[in-house]
Amino acid sequence: MLITGGTVIGPSGAVKNDVLVDGETIAAIFAPGQGPSEGVQIVDATGKYVIPGAIDAHTHMQMPFGGTEASDTFDTGTKAAAIGGTTTIIDFAIQRYGEVVQDGLAAWHAKTEGACHIDYGFHMILGGVDDDALKAMDYLVANEGITSFKLFMAYPGVFYSDDGQILRAMQRARENGALIMMHAENGPAIDVLVKQALERGETDPYYHGVTRPQELEAEATSRAIWLAAVAADCPLYIVHLSASKALEQVRNARDLGRNVFAETCPQYLYLTLEDQLGAPGFEGAKWVCSTPLRSKNESHRADLWQGLRTNDLSVVSTDHCPFCMKDQKEMGLGDFSKIPNGIGSVEHRVDLLYQGVVDGKLSLARWVETIATTPARMFGLYPRKGVIAPGSDADIVLYDPNGRTRISVETHHMNMDYSAWEGWEIDGKVDTVISRGEVISAGGEYTGRAGRGKYLRRGLSDYLL
Repeated sequence: MLITGGTVIGPSGAVKNDVLVDGETIAAIFAPGQGPSEGVQIVDATGKYVIPGAIDAHTHMQMPFGGTEASDTFDTGTKAAAIGGTTTIIDFAIQRYGEVVQDGLAAWHAKTEGACHIDYGFHMILGGVDDDALKAMDYLVANEGITSFKLFMAYPGVFYSDDGQILRAMQRARENGALIMMHAENGPAIDVLVKQALERGETDPYYHGVTRPQELEAEATSRAIWLAAVAADCPLYIVHLSASKALEQVRNARDLGRNVFAETCPQYLYLTLEDQLGAPGFEGAKWVCSTPLRSKNESHRADLWQGLRTNDLSVVSTDHCPFCMKDQKEMGLGDFSKIPNGIGSVEHRVDLLYQGVVDGKLSLARWVETIATTPARMFGLYPRKGVIAPGSDADIVLYDPNGRTRISVETHHMNMDYSAWEGWEIDGKVDTVISRGEVISAGGEYTGRAGRGKYLRRGLSDYLL
């Protein structure tokens, strides 16, 4: 397959090149018109950007939460991701309190068996840090290709780890080279605020955001950073960073040369406490997620875009954890604390970040870095993924800057009965999606299939010092 006439976008910028694909990998890059003319299938990319398939490094398919389960299966979720230009996801296997880590991993492998349309890997959530879990960390790094472990400073009684447990996990990660991913919110303090709000009769979805103030995200982010310092500068990755004060903690650490990284998500770049969580009646439940949407009357969104430009925010993931309104979000009618936390965006991330390019907030190169190249390097998939280069997997997206995308529940492919982005118009469109050399989506027609996705054993992060 020879992709001709397009503009290849990589971390170093935009170059007119033709791309030769042989089997599942990229065989060669040619100056325009210099590739073979016989014995190849020609894919005309004239007028389009040729970018590496996007990598969503934070998804939760079929995740049990709050008495229900995320509505996208690995089948429906990875199909939606593929149609939206994402050719790799990294999901989270879960160890709950009292469980053996390897048993939790086996349960997630069972969920993905024969289901995934695109390639996938796993992070491991540690719900209980003890001697056995620490030994399991070493085993997973050495034998399972799982090199990142997520801890929670929130959700006491569910996933919460105290500072001593966090420190022990960080010390072990520093020894085995793994990355610690942190949900940085002060859970015990949030629980106090939630209880007080409900006692005052403040039960609407809006109060989900009010009871998780940015100060408690900033405090937890700072605490995680300093605990990592005690653990000999253990590499730390703050997930779904949403607020200016938390970003300030990350920026200060990075200015000191620390192994500290962070991601944000499209919802924090565009949506707000007032306009979405504060929607009339129970509508705001559609946008209940943690960390929460922040106030439009403060500088959060502008600061996050700036953080992406300066690399204080390294990655844009989705934290895709969708729930339907009917029978799921409605569990929190009359009590916001019972609304399942999560927003569905895995199908829209490539488009939503491209709109940032159109709006002058990101460069083309930075767009590709944040959605593809940096996730690959951060999580041990580079150069197999995340770049258009000879020898890399032929995960390629043709993106049409002259196209237009309208987002709606009527047209999306995620298993949700609403869209968090209903009516949004994007000045660009995913045209063709190639996964390991196979065209799986083109011109609005999907030709992929469940079970073609492969499990990815990941190496260590490229960014660790």
